[in-house]
Amino acid sequence: MTLTTTAVLAPLLPFLGAVVGLLTGRRSPGFVRPLAVLPTLAAAVLTVAVAVGQGGGPATDVATRLTPTGSLPVDLALHVDGFAALIGVLVGVVATCVQIYSTAYLRDDPRYPSYAALVSLFTSAMLLVVYTGDLMVLLVGWEVMGICSYFLVGHYWETEAARAASLKAFLVTKLGDVPFLFGIFALAADAGTFRITGILGHVARDGLHHPTLIALLLLAGVAGKSAQFPLHTWLPDAMAGPTPVSALIHAATMVAAGVYVVARLLPVFAASAAALVVLAVMAAVTMVGSALAALAQDDIKRVLAYSTVGQLGYMTGALAVGDRGAAVFHLLSHGAFKALLFLGAGVVIHAAGTNSLAAMSRMGGLARRIPDAFWTVTVALLALAAIPPFAGFFSKEAVLGAAEHAATGHAAGVPGAAGWTVLISGLLTALLTAAYATRLWLLTFRGTGTEVPDHGPQPRAMTAVLWVLFLPTVGFGLTATFLPAWFDGRSLTPTLTTSVLGTGVALVGGLITYAAWRHTSALATRTPLGAVAVAEDATPALAEELAIVTHPPAYGDAAGAPDPADPGRLLLGPLHRHAAAGFHLDAVYSALFVRPVRAAAELVRFLDRAVVDTYVSGAGTAPRWLGAAVRRAQTGNVQTYLGALLAGALVLGVAAALVATGTGA
Repeated sequence: MTLTTTAVLAPLLPFLGAVVGLLTGRRSPGFVRPLAVLPTLAAAVLTVAVAVGQGGGPATDVATRLTPTGSLPVDLALHVDGFAALIGVLVGVVATCVQIYSTAYLRDDPRYPSYAALVSLFTSAMLLVVYTGDLMVLLVGWEVMGICSYFLVGHYWETEAARAASLKAFLVTKLGDVPFLFGIFALAADAGTFRITGILGHVARDGLHHPTLIALLLLAGVAGKSAQFPLHTWLPDAMAGPTPVSALIHAATMVAAGVYVVARLLPVFAASAAALVVLAVMAAVTMVGSALAALAQDDIKRVLAYSTVGQLGYMTGALAVGDRGAAVFHLLSHGAFKALLFLGAGVVIHAAGTNSLAAMSRMGGLARRIPDAFWTVTVALLALAAIPPFAGFFSKEAVLGAAEHAATGHAAGVPGAAGWTVLISGLLTALLTAAYATRLWLLTFRGTGTEVPDHGPQPRAMTAVLWVLFLPTVGFGLTATFLPAWFDGRSLTPTLTTSVLGTGVALVGGLITYAAWRHTSALATRTPLGAVAVAEDATPALAEELAIVTHPPAYGDAAGAPDPADPGRLLLGPLHRHAAAGFHLDAVYSALFVRPVRAAAELVRFLDRAVVDTYVSGAGTAPRWLGAAVRRAQTGNVQTYLGALLAGALVLGVAAALVATGTGA
């Protein structure tokens, strides 16, 4: 089988599995799990075959005309280069792990057939985005993923949170998709083709007439799909969906699509220095803001969600300094350890017996209860914090090294300001990432919260998947010396300066958080929680410290239950309240956009009812009154008609006489 045929079958098989699952899933429940797992597993094997066949060599680029349009043609094009092949493997492997994991996680869910089919469709759409060489075909996969995310995030539609989260995810991403669509049209009109290779050739040869406008339009769609500031607010709320869906969206699909598109079209963005600076600022704000927000969250999935937003900021930062190799390298390693973190969080939630116990402050004794999740998630958190020798260290250092390269003026065409912005914010985010990763580990596995009930051993299908993802989390970064052939020939090995700085600030962040946890735990032990106001022997300094670590519960499922010591509150201080609320961006958007739109809608409704409906009703009322008057004259009495005729004749006679008299005079 040729590489072309293999690449075509990879997205086709899960698509067919999704169609069959949607049509027959409820009628044939015995075939649901094979239909979910086997096509996705086959697609994963095919993606590996594509990567082996491509081998980091020249790109495979074939196309056939889909249909004549009378203008720019749309082609069924296939384009497989090194990083497309590797991202395809990531999508296939993570999707297979999610499907296998879901067979146990959603074992008793009555809507599992539709869920499994939508996951397969999601996988197919992302593979289409990865392998296609035509922007219009890419747009099809792009939008199908948006629809799938809407249904999957809203899987538990009985809850208000899931309904609101699915609607928010759909609307926010569509807000970015509209300018993204116009950006594709403008880019194709300028280049004369929708083919990606044709566009890049035109950019290299003739340039673009409006590069900044096109880049910013495309960037709006990327910000929505990849959850970058200011369109990132949908992603934390999307945690209302099933945990395996979160792993799929955060690790290999949806949010990865935006980074992939920028990487594929990077010369378009590099044609505008202003666009690169905007991209760098967007990445910096996203990285730092999301890391601060993650440090203040109590729900384990929301911590990981904000973590994803920040790690995507690293990827867009690498693209802002012109290094798509570093961006895609971090995309791949992040996909491995973030899928492991989310699926590990699912094991934690499953051990607790209910999703409402996802609050870390309510957990305790889980390290010995779920050893598989404990060890694998511990390593994944070390990778997230970029501690060597795990995968996250190598990929994050590749990003920081690229930023240093641009900041010192060694990256042609990249403004130095973009390099410094990404480098400084990246180092600060490394400090904060290690802090919230350490906090998550301490509160989840070493916390002193309420002991959750023991629900027995975890299903083997769930724990086995964790160990599968454990392997690339540990070893993928060590392949950095072999990957440049797949990524434009650029070196991905860490540089000394950024390695020392990045690892140093990460260690500082972890140690400070651990010290804060020990300090707050000691304070919470010395004085009962909630006793600040009544402790007679509490000094003012101790009372002030206890006011930070003893607080009313903001999360969890037990109203009035106290939270244990939280180092995040001590570290953030007054900023904690704002960070926990995502810096109130939702409230800002509500004030700036939602309320005015609703007020305008109310005005339109009033005008429709009070003005338009009045005229419409009046237009019918006048003829009705006239008809009623005429109806009263139709009595059916001949004498009445003759009397009216005689009266009319007399009136006419008198009028004629008056006219004649006036004429004679």
